[in-house]
Amino acid sequence: MSYGSFPGARPRRLRTTPAMRRMVAETRLHPADLILPAFVREGITQPTPIQAMPGVVQHTMDTLRKAAVEAVEVGVAGIMLFGVPLDEKKDGAGTAGTDPDGILQVAIRAVKQEVGDDLVIMSDLCLDEYTDHGHCGVLDADGRVDNDATLERYAEMAQVQADAGVHVVGPSGMMDGQVGVIRDALDQTGHEDVSILAYTAKYSSAFYGPFREAVGSSLQGDRKTYQQDPANVRESLRELALDLEEGADMVMVKPAGPYLDILAKVAESVAVPVAAYQISGEYAMVEAAAEKGWIDRDRAIMETLTGIKRAGANLILTYWATEVARGL
Repeated sequence: MSYGSFPGARPRRLRTTPAMRRMVAETRLHPADLILPAFVREGITQPTPIQAMPGVVQHTMDTLRKAAVEAVEVGVAGIMLFGVPLDEKKDGAGTAGTDPDGILQVAIRAVKQEVGDDLVIMSDLCLDEYTDHGHCGVLDADGRVDNDATLERYAEMAQVQADAGVHVVGPSGMMDGQVGVIRDALDQTGHEDVSILAYTAKYSSAFYGPFREAVGSSLQGDRKTYQQDPANVRESLRELALDLEEGADMVMVKPAGPYLDILAKVAESVAVPVAAYQISGEYAMVEAAAEKGWIDRDRAIMETLTGIKRAGANLILTYWATEVARGL
């Protein structure tokens, strides 16, 4: 018998049993890491399944309330609300988005009434769900998104969402200066305690496809003039610096999976909470492959979420939030 021969160091010793692997795990998911995105649709009496996102629905107000309660019961941190108005209420300025009785404001009030402060209520602050052209802002005479005119609308949205009782607004339109304008609007209307989760690095991605079904998008064209080019890294860090300077309380990278390198750079650069949004296309790919029997669904879900957490996310927006939290 030979002693002291290679290998003396055996990393496999720490992989021998499930208990051993759990004990030495470097990254751990917790229900408080998770935020549930939820869609609420005006004018329906039953939840409407989203075909491209199996298991996800457009909620009625009643089922949204139930989803919020379930999220609280399993320890999910927050819920990000998206409103889906009636098509006839869409117009060029997205006025349903700033109507105090618009679908999103009604949903915020309903969830607040149901769960109070037991769940962090977040709202999508963007015009795309409410415009007849589907863009995230108002258009100028040449059909381009008018950045500064859009900021005025975002200021109005921030106020009505805060009036409805939201804890956090999530400006997702990628307009220059949006965080500063929204912060000013909130502060000037007595909503200093409402936080801003800045969509700091939001890329123009192919993986948004199922989301457009989820919100009944009317998009004509694309969003490449305001969402970021997937080829760029330094641009994200510039956006990050600007958002922090303008008063962002938290920052986000979206999508999550294809941009883990960006997420890691952002997480290494800041002292504020960092979120990542595991978007509809990421969700749909796992569900579709699992339905075909090509991958183990539960393991794939946990692996993708662990990867996002390992890259530096403090918070993860995922459509599996309640399911995963229950399992944890």
